[in-house]
Amino acid sequence: MSVSATLRAQFFPDRIGDRLTTITDAALVDDHAALTLTGLEPLLARAEVLVTSWGAPRLDAALLDRAPALRLVAHTGASVKPFVTPELFARGITVTQAGQGMARSVAEVALAFTLALLHQTPRFDHALHSGTSWSQAEQAPPRHEILGCPVGVVGASRTGRAYLELVRALGAEVSVYDPTLTATDAAALGARLVGLDELLAGSRVVALHAPTLPETRHLLGARELALLPDGAGLVNTARSWLVDEAALVAELSRGRIDAALDVYDDEPLPTGHPLRALPNVLLTPHQAAGTVQGRRRQGEIVVDEIARYVAGRPLAHAVTPEMLARTG
Repeated sequence: MSVSATLRAQFFPDRIGDRLTTITDAALVDDHAALTLTGLEPLLARAEVLVTSWGAPRLDAALLDRAPALRLVAHTGASVKPFVTPELFARGITVTQAGQGMARSVAEVALAFTLALLHQTPRFDHALHSGTSWSQAEQAPPRHEILGCPVGVVGASRTGRAYLELVRALGAEVSVYDPTLTATDAAALGARLVGLDELLAGSRVVALHAPTLPETRHLLGARELALLPDGAGLVNTARSWLVDEAALVAELSRGRIDAALDVYDDEPLPTGHPLRALPNVLLTPHQAAGTVQGRRRQGEIVVDEIARYVAGRPLAHAVTPEMLARTG
C-alpha cells in the first residue's frame, strides 16, 4: 500500500474522496532528487499540497514554477526556515508545520536531563564505565532534589512551556527569561519573569528553549556561563546556536558546572570532540524529539491540517511571514 493510501485509510474520512487522492499522491515525495525525476513532473505539476520533512529543498521560484497548482506546504517538523522562501508567500501559498507535536517529547528529555544533573548521574555513570574504583565513583558534588529547586527557563517556546509545566508539577521554583513575555504572561505560566543575568546567577538548572534568531546567537558566552553558580547544570535540547560551544567546553573542563546536551555545532559530533571525554556532561545524538508518540502527533497534525485545507477550514498551525521572522 502506498503512503498516500495508508494516510487515507487511517486518517481521512470518505467524504474527502478523490480530491484527496490527487493531493496526497502528487505531494508525498521524498527529496529534491526525487523531484527531478521525469516521472514525477506530472504529479508535481498538479499537486495542491506538498508534505515536507527534514532535508527538503528550498522552495524557490524555479522549483515553484514546476508546481503551479501548489496551495499548501505542510511540514512534518518544526522549523520551516531552511526551505521556505518569500516567493512562497508572494504566490499565496500557505505554510503550516507540526512543531507542537514535538514539544512534549523534547520537554520530557529536558526534564530527564534536569533530574540527571541534579542527582549527578552523568558523573557516576562515567566513573563506573571508565573503571574507576567504587570508592572513587561514590565521590560527587552535592546532589539535589527538584522539589524547591530554582530552575531557569530561557525561552517560553512551545517546548519551553511544556518543560515549565513538567518541572513545576514536580515542585521546582521556576524563573523565565523571554523578551516577548510580560510579567503577567510569566505569572500565568507559573513562573517569575527575570533578566537573563539574574536567571543564570539564581538557578541550579538552566534549560534552553529559545529560538534561533540573530539576537540569540551565542546568547550564553563566557561571561554568561561564569554567572552560573558552582554545581549548576545547563540543559540544551534546543539549538547549539544559543551557546558559545568553545566557552562552554572551557567552563565544563574546569568541573565547576555540569551540562546535558542534545545539540552541537558539528553534527554528527566528532569522535574526538572534547565534550565526549568530560565526566560532567551527558550527551545524546540530537534525538530529543524522536519518541513514537511524538512522531505520531507530528503526522496527525499534518494530516489534520491537510483535512482542514480540503474542507476549507482555517488551519491550526499556519506560519505567516511575520511569525517566520520571530521563530526558530
